[in-house]
Amino acid sequence: MKVLTEADLRTAKLSGNEKEYHVSEGTFVTAPAKEYLKDRGIQLIWDKSQYQTMSYQKITQQSSHPYMDAYTKKTYQKKPEEMTHLQGNLLVNKTHPRIVLRGGLDFLQARVVLLQARYQKNKRLWEELNEVLRFIREILGAEVKGESGKELILFGLRQEEIKEMSHHVREYFGMDHPVPDSSMGEMALELNLLRTQVREVELAAARAFLEGDELLVIQNLNRLSSGIYILFCRCLTGYYEKEGGGP
Repeated sequence: MKVLTEADLRTAKLSGNEKEYHVSEGTFVTAPAKEYLKDRGIQLIWDKSQYQTMSYQKITQQSSHPYMDAYTKKTYQKKPEEMTHLQGNLLVNKTHPRIVLRGGLDFLQARVVLLQARYQKNKRLWEELNEVLRFIREILGAEVKGESGKELILFGLRQEEIKEMSHHVREYFGMDHPVPDSSMGEMALELNLLRTQVREVELAAARAFLEGDELLVIQNLNRLSSGIYILFCRCLTGYYEKEGGGP
């Protein structure tokens, strides 16, 4: 995936007369880069591709060709193997950004249940991982159904509370932001790995919702990674050992 940073824009040495800056579909534009363009009155434009011009028209009547390509409107009697369902009977290629995102969310579920199996004797960690699993499934369900987004609760915390805790580690956990190290033990490192994997899926979501995310998938994934960071910090304080932790 292409990434556009503020440094890239500075290197490009914009003339100052530009009104628009075009990027190709699939480019992830960092927040500082967006701010750089905004400060100069330059509108960020994503060049349209098939992913931004898709129609969600459905075939409602009984038909011998019940499947429809979401872009071309071509209909099929049988679903092609290289295509999959986006919504209802609308089909897209399996490389579509929304399908890639779903694959990432599926992967996260697999990672979480594997951790639950490994640490099933640690009731406290198992239950918090179950909260993570529920959170992921709610994100996936909202995306598949196209439901309006809502800020999800995690560990009984509002999203602003999660953000506050993850940003002020010393106040909440009595330590500086931890740098992962092999001496931390497998539980902590596996939680840190899960956090980085959520970040990867968040990037997939950014690609899938280039022009706005009304479903709040990106925001919820951002808070999820912060939530798992909290679990990582808790682990380092011995929080889970009080429950007789260990695999």
